[in-house]
Amino acid sequence: MAYPKTRRSLDGDTVLIRWLDPDTVDATLWPALERLLDSRERNRAARFHVEADRRSYVAGHALMRAMLSSRVPVSPADWRFAEGAHGKPEAVMPPGAPPLRVNLSHARGMAAVALAVGHEVGVDVERRERGDLTLELAERFFAPSEVVALRALPDDRRTDGLFAVWTLKEAVIKALGRGLAMPLDSFAVDWEPPGVTFAPGASAATDWLLRRFRPGPAHVLALALRHPEPGRVAVRARAAGVDDLLAAAG
Repeated sequence: MAYPKTRRSLDGDTVLIRWLDPDTVDATLWPALERLLDSRERNRAARFHVEADRRSYVAGHALMRAMLSSRVPVSPADWRFAEGAHGKPEAVMPPGAPPLRVNLSHARGMAAVALAVGHEVGVDVERRERGDLTLELAERFFAPSEVVALRALPDDRRTDGLFAVWTLKEAVIKALGRGLAMPLDSFAVDWEPPGVTFAPGASAATDWLLRRFRPGPAHVLALALRHPEPGRVAVRARAAGVDDLLAAAG
């Protein structure tokens, strides 16, 4: 496959967010999207029992690889990933390439990817119909200040609050790459406006940019970016089309 000598540049003060609704993908295009994945991902996709979950997985990984290939001339299926200290996958950059940081999330019916240069980034997307996110769960696992704020909400807004807190916390944990090693009550988020507070001696709260989005009526999405001057950051967020993915593939 031939590639141009240069790709669109991305500076350290910009973060890209793209999301893709698998239901918008024409059935004839799924084979082309699957070819953007590597063999391990295709094998994993084949093991999904629910077709909607399989398509969300394929959409997310195809979107991630296409976004990387839109900035660096590497074939989407040729990208390799190395695990960090806590298991967070990072794209292996070829010599001379910018230090891209990418993060992926998918839920049934939606996939989302965040891309930044030189700054840790996390993204989380959730389907609002999941029934296990309750105030009782928050009381067990969330930070005390979050529980107080959620209890104060009227009943008709509490579900929105629960998903705002959950997605923001997940995005922060994914940006840090800590996974299950970071307890959910070890830091607290606000959702209006989005922000984060860490325990003394941990990451400075002022070094973070948090944002919330509604990529569709059934889903919520959150971004967390660790940046020394978050006020300088431009967030470019939109839905991705399949044409975007196939064009990035060359």
